[in-house]
Amino acid sequence: MSSSLPWIQSPDGFPHPSRSWDAASPAPGLLAAGGELDVPYLLAAYRQGIFPWFGAGQPILWWSPDPRMVLHVQEFRLHRSLRRVLQRFRATPGCEVRIDSDFPAVIRACAQTPRAGQDGTWIVPRMVAAYEALHAAGHAHSVETWVDGRLAGGLYCVALGRAVFGESMFAHATDASKIALAALVCLCRREGVALIDCQQNTGHLASLGAREIGRAQFLRHVAQARAEPPCDWRFEPVYWNELLPPTSAA
Repeated sequence: MSSSLPWIQSPDGFPHPSRSWDAASPAPGLLAAGGELDVPYLLAAYRQGIFPWFGAGQPILWWSPDPRMVLHVQEFRLHRSLRRVLQRFRATPGCEVRIDSDFPAVIRACAQTPRAGQDGTWIVPRMVAAYEALHAAGHAHSVETWVDGRLAGGLYCVALGRAVFGESMFAHATDASKIALAALVCLCRREGVALIDCQQNTGHLASLGAREIGRAQFLRHVAQARAEPPCDWRFEPVYWNELLPPTSAA
């Protein structure tokens, strides 16, 4: 690790992720600063397992933590309580999962959701604009929980080929974000996606089966998965069969 922080000036100027600050530094995983928050920079970053994360008043900061928190979709931990929630959701008229029907509403709701231990949000307005542009380019997606025509919760992610990078989630109703995550797991299983990047360790993600892997292993996964054909980003009720027993309606 170098004690200096590289300042990047072009999308091809990212340092190798191995140069990020280590665990003994004030900001483990910090790799570089500068550049632009636009589609070319975001694509160049995610192709190398790098993501932006900064607060209001800070320069653009780019990160590649080691270890990396990931959720192997076959290891998703479906607790009994969540199983009941999903079964009830699947069986209730007016409850549905949609993909990309209102990406702007999802990312804005994520930005406005208070987070324990955080003062303000890292999803600042320029971050919202950048990921909306990435969505328009076909590389960012929202998974949405709808109840009676109302957006109750959801998440958004970045996808390059079959490399999927989870970003943030929100809930306006109990368990709505968990339903969206479970739906993403089902979609990924159907599409042959091995894991979902969770970026950093949280107790909530760990309780659902996420675990840490070394950065080198993660980067090997990204290099292979992003070269594969993209997923079919849609959700059908039959996809719940990846986690729940089939029903006669499915």
